[in-house]
Amino acid sequence: MKPDLRFFQHRLLRLVVLACFSSTSVYSNIAFAQAQKLPTLGDTARGDLSPVMERRLGEQIMTEVRHDPDFIDDGPVNEYLNKLGNSLLDKRPDARGEDAYEFEFFAVRDPVLNAFAFPGGFIGFHSGLILAAQSESELASVMGHEIGHVSQRHVARMLGNQKQDALIPLAALLLAVLAAKSSPDAAMAVAMGGQSLSLQRQLSFSRDAEREADRIGFQILKDGGYDPGGMLAFFGRLQYSTRNYSDNAPSYLRSHPVTSERMADIQGRLFNERFKQRTDGLDFYLTQARIRVLQDSKAQGLADAIIFFENQVKNGNEEARLSAQYGLAFVAFKKADFNTAELKLNELMQRVSQLAHQKKWLHETSAFVSLAIDIEMGKKHPDLALKKAKEAMSEFPLARGLIHQYAEVLIEAKLPEQAEIFLRDQISLYRHEAKLQHLLAKAYAVDNKKALQHMALAEAYALEGALPAALQQLDLARLDPDVKYFDLSVIDAREREWKEKHREELAGEKKTGK
Repeated sequence: MKPDLRFFQHRLLRLVVLACFSSTSVYSNIAFAQAQKLPTLGDTARGDLSPVMERRLGEQIMTEVRHDPDFIDDGPVNEYLNKLGNSLLDKRPDARGEDAYEFEFFAVRDPVLNAFAFPGGFIGFHSGLILAAQSESELASVMGHEIGHVSQRHVARMLGNQKQDALIPLAALLLAVLAAKSSPDAAMAVAMGGQSLSLQRQLSFSRDAEREADRIGFQILKDGGYDPGGMLAFFGRLQYSTRNYSDNAPSYLRSHPVTSERMADIQGRLFNERFKQRTDGLDFYLTQARIRVLQDSKAQGLADAIIFFENQVKNGNEEARLSAQYGLAFVAFKKADFNTAELKLNELMQRVSQLAHQKKWLHETSAFVSLAIDIEMGKKHPDLALKKAKEAMSEFPLARGLIHQYAEVLIEAKLPEQAEIFLRDQISLYRHEAKLQHLLAKAYAVDNKKALQHMALAEAYALEGALPAALQQLDLARLDPDVKYFDLSVIDAREREWKEKHREELAGEKKTGK
């Protein structure tokens, strides 16, 4: 049966962007960037992509990823992934690269076992991969591998080494994306045709890049205090899962190359390593429970999650039972059954309190209080939600998800001025976080400060790479009757800066013939 056209187009675009674990994914990332009219990368024959341009390219790719409906914008999940990733980087700060990138770790909905690295320090994980990891060491091994890709600047190195060969698969992928709008069959043929021209040289570099990322990831995993054997265990499971993929798919669409040689190399490295027993924290299991619900929040998906969690409660170990109870509370919340969600969460927290002095794996986690706040908001109790949010901020002052949640609660509790003060302080610390600007705009809207609302939206759109929309918001702010003189000075300065930046981008597009 011929696949639905829109489904095929969506999946092809996703594959172009979200390919992983191989340097062939680099071409996919660049194709996506070019299709989204990102800044010109210059002549590939002149050398590597600069670290500054790498970061800029990654940021603009992430703008599109965050707008994808499959991007998982969940506070506790993001908090856990970034806490885990940065704990690895703290042990090996040199892995941040020559420009000391601030890494960002995130998740997307997709049942396929996959992960991917964008240039500039952006690393994503499919929900299926997170669920497949049987220990935190396994998940950390994937993180270490992807950090290796970023720290060794495989995108820039490929552009420098492959030179004009890079344009062959790039052009094929771009044509495939365009062809998908009218004919899935034509799209596949175009992609396959272009791929064969320089496949051998690509694969040669791919194997080198993968081995290099493995070596770095192995060392990061070891230095971070995790079991290095987790890398071998997870790659073995990944290799087994690829046997179910169709042999008819073109090679660049396969999300992972053959792993036998890599596994042998890792096994050799493990030979002289002593076995390291590591107890995983409860937050690893709670994250898996949230991901299982978020992966498919439709009626059937929630029903399947309930069956899975109930089976865990009956047959799992202590960690599995606790995370399953949390999962059932989260499912009830998603179904808007807030009383059941509250009951199950309270029962869980009582059990955790009883075990706190017995179990080493009961580390502090913000997942409990985050769900408790959401439940109070669902029950239309903003005062109780605010009380819990304030307590949470005191206990977890650096948790990014809770910071956003606290601002949302202040706004819903009709305390926009407090939200404005809080958000402006956060923006001074995290200037490149567009979500803070969106929340600030929301607070200004509730406070009926229209000019400031448009200015905050302008800042958010600019951070997301949408300069025309940002400039339009500046025009709206300037025309507002309540705009202040000082605000006009800020508007004029921002307008000059963004117009110049937009002209540079247009000039780059014109130069490359777009």
